[in-house]
Amino acid sequence: MAGESEVYFEITIIGGSARVAAVDAATTLEVTVVGPAGASTADLKRLALGKLKARIARERREGRIP
Repeated sequence: MAGESEVYFEITIIGGSARVAAVDAATTLEVTVVGPAGASTADLKRLALGKLKARIARERREGRIP
């Protein structure tokens, strides 16, 4: 995405699951995903980032964010 902003990640392990929150600094939009605790951090972040990019694109199409 052109002009990408900073994205912050928070990973919380809960039993056998990992909850990953991704927050876009420019829009303050947040998404969460859950995956296996044994998955690589890079894979979990990539999954959350993909969901965040899709959410930002949808919000822009619907005119909710510039």
